Amino acid sequence: MSEPKWVQHVIWWQVYPLGFTGAEAAAGSAPQPVVHRLDRLEAWLDYAVELGASGLALGPVFASETHGYDTTDYYRIDPRLGDDGDFDELVAQAHARGLKVLLDGVFNHAGRSFEPFQQVLAEGPESPTASWFRLDWPDTEWVPGSEPGYEDFEGHHHLVALNHDEPQVAAFVTDVMKHWLGRGADGWRLDAAYAVPPSFWKPVLAEVRSEYPEAYFVGEYIHGDYAHEVQESTLDSVTQYELWKAVWSSLNDANFYELAAALDRHNGFLESFTPLTFVGNHDVTRLASRLENPDQLPLALTVLLTVGGTPSIYYGDEQAFRGIKEDRAGGDDAVRPAFPEAPSELAQLGWPIYHLHQELISLRRRHPWLHTARTEVLAISNEHLVYETRGDGGALTVALNLSGATAELSVPPSASALLAGRGKTLPDRNAVRLDGYGWAVLGAAG
Repeated sequence: MSEPKWVQHVIWWQVYPLGFTGAEAAAGSAPQPVVHRLDRLEAWLDYAVELGASGLALGPVFASETHGYDTTDYYRIDPRLGDDGDFDELVAQAHARGLKVLLDGVFNHAGRSFEPFQQVLAEGPESPTASWFRLDWPDTEWVPGSEPGYEDFEGHHHLVALNHDEPQVAAFVTDVMKHWLGRGADGWRLDAAYAVPPSFWKPVLAEVRSEYPEAYFVGEYIHGDYAHEVQESTLDSVTQYELWKAVWSSLNDANFYELAAALDRHNGFLESFTPLTFVGNHDVTRLASRLENPDQLPLALTVLLTVGGTPSIYYGDEQAFRGIKEDRAGGDDAVRPAFPEAPSELAQLGWPIYHLHQELISLRRRHPWLHTARTEVLAISNEHLVYETRGDGGALTVALNLSGATAELSVPPSASALLAGRGKTLPDRNAVRLDGYGWAVLGAAG
């Protein structure tokens, strides 16, 4: 495993800044005045630390046309959020609290207003940046004002795909990464990394690591051969969408066998890298809305925080926010909401889930070997699951009951102490009693 040592202790609090700060949905065509909104995040850093997070994973903060994933200037903070000074202060305040900072880099595609693409539109096929994109020029002689066809990102024509065979593109991405690492960032989430050839990432990351060996790189992968992609690209990690899906789906379908199969797959990934694990992010329906029975939400969080991985908590999920992603323009808005000015303004209804996160994160902090732990299913039925998670000489037993009825589940003799959860240990019977939708994390007494 190539990941920096500090990643072993990271639990990310992921924030989508444009939504969090209530920025306008679109930047507009005219030059925009700088609005200093990034500093709103500073009021929430202590909240993140108290949650138990040790890292701040930022969504896009660079100049863009709309949602941040249509970047127009990779060297400029989006004026809807602020400027370099605001960024520097946020990083300084985060680091002062022991929070690492992860940036979101969109290097598969850019917005149409990206200057190198605008240069192509202005100068035609002979533009020095024409090779940066995969273009289809008409057979007739180019006429100023005419536009070539071009590859885009998954049918979104306002997102212009970069040509990753072009050395100038590799040099550009390398320089952008170094620039912001030099300003204090600790790593990069690479958006749509699955759409970029792994052969592109390998030399780029080698060059960046030559100056910033402690930087962390995690790629967005939704499907595919995760382990192979990590090996070929030299990324430190990828997003574990398989486990995300299995967690909520197994709860909704009362089918712990699906989760068990995913945990077995997860063990295989951990042989070569530590996945980024999550039960919510900026691209999916929130867990509290996805689950058909919200009483089962604690079970999902228990899985997230007791299996191997680098966990990420999406802002608002720690308060059981609801939000449904829809496949339409603006369909992400419900899962990328504005936060109030300060934690004191949050509704009281969400705080029990916040405290649940604290309990489970505290457990994980006391057992740092969980970062690379493997799981073994000890007992399973559709509605009941007992698994052991083990690593570096430590072991915990996790018992889950997704039914509404009380259940008594057998556990190993060593699992005689309740470390977290709501169960009652029965040492004389090597069992734990769980109420409906109950969960327990058990360990050795003493």
